[in-house]
Amino acid sequence: MTNAELLAKTLEAIKKYDKKPDEKLAAAIVKNYALVLRRADTALVSCSDPKELETVRKNFLIKKLGLKESGKLYEAIEKVCEMMKSERRKSRAVFYYLLTKEFGKEKVFV
Repeated sequence: MTNAELLAKTLEAIKKYDKKPDEKLAAAIVKNYALVLRRADTALVSCSDPKELETVRKNFLIKKLGLKESGKLYEAIEKVCEMMKSERRKSRAVFYYLLTKEFGKEKVFV
C-alpha cells in the first residue's frame, strides 16, 4: 500500500471522529509511521492490552509529542479508546491523530 493509499484510508476513518480533518496532520502522521502502518501486527492499537497502551503512552505521547508524565496521559488514552470503542480494529494512525488533537500538539508534525 502506498502512502497516498494509506492517507486516503486514514482520512476516511478520521472523518468518523472529526468532520473536517486536518489533512496536513494526517499526512504527517502517515508519513512518520508508514512502516508501522503497513504491518498487520503494528497497524492497530488494542485498548484491551495494557502493554500496548503503555507503549502508546511512552513512545508516542512522551517521546514523540514531548508531553510530561501525568495522569492526563492515561485519561487521554482512555478517552480515545472510548471514542473508538465501536471499532474492533482501531487504526494506529487514527488513534495517534486523535491523541495529537487532544493535546493540541499538531506543530510536532507540521
